[in-house]
Order: sequence, then C-alpha cells, then structure tokens
Amino acid sequence: MAESTLDVAQIKKLLPHRPPMLLVERLTDIVKMESATGWKAVGINEPYFLGHFPDYAVMPGVLIVEAMAQTAGAVVVHSLGFEREKRIVYFMAIDKARFRKPVHPGDMMRMPVKALRRRGPVWRFEGQAYVGDTLCAEAEFTAMIHDGAEASDDPSNSPD
Repeated sequence: MAESTLDVAQIKKLLPHRPPMLLVERLTDIVKMESATGWKAVGINEPYFLGHFPDYAVMPGVLIVEAMAQTAGAVVVHSLGFEREKRIVYFMAIDKARFRKPVHPGDMMRMPVKALRRRGPVWRFEGQAYVGDTLCAEAEFTAMIHDGAEASDDPSNSPD
C-alpha cells in the first residue's frame, strides 16, 4: 500500500546529505521496503554546471546515479523507522549503469526505484531517471546501512 509524499524537510531527516549534495527533493509513491519515486528539479544554479559544461550544461551521470541512490536510501531509512537515529547509507556497487539522454537545467527528473533484494543491512535496488517520459539513465546499485555514530567516530570505517 502506497504512503504519503515526503517533502525535502522530511527527506533531510532521513539522509545526512545537504545541498549541494542533497539530490532528491520529494518522494512519492512510497511502498515501504519496496519502492518509491524521487524527484529533483534541476536548476541552472547547481554548482556542477559551471564546469560541466559551460557552453552545454549537462548534469553529470554520476550525480544522476547518486540521486537514484539517495531516493533508495531514503526509502530504506523511512521503511525501517530510523529517522531519529544516525544512519548512513553507503554505496557498495553500481552495476548496469546506462546513460541514454542528457539531463539539463530546467528539467524535472523523476526517479522510480525498486528494491530487488535485502540481506541484513545490504540492499540492492534498480532505478531509472526520466525527464517527462524519456528515459535518461538507469542502473542497479547495492548499498549498506551503517550506524552513523560509528562511522563518524573513525573515518577509516568508511567503505568508500
């Protein structure tokens, strides 16, 4: 059963990211432990557009994948009720990434993500990024939920 929409203030309670690295602004179609759709209004003032590319602004593909992963991370943290706990979601793998069409300033990016499997703190998702009905990117990614307090105590704990 689908849940309500989460706005950017609620997403900030789920994820440690903050602008300019917070790349999901709204969650809709939330089905706990299964799926959701993330949304990102791509603005011309995003810092990466200064150099990527000055004469033809294109959102970097790695940031599109990051936005999909943030959507998935927010779903997981929300589903598990960890809003009040310090949890961090770390990438473990990115597979089958394909970039089909560029994403430009002024685009509204829609990112449906779906859980493929879960083993303990490790989750595997698939995601797509669309502008309108046009598929711009897709990927599968694996991430681990880690206790944020532990991670912040010792930087060498980071799997990145």
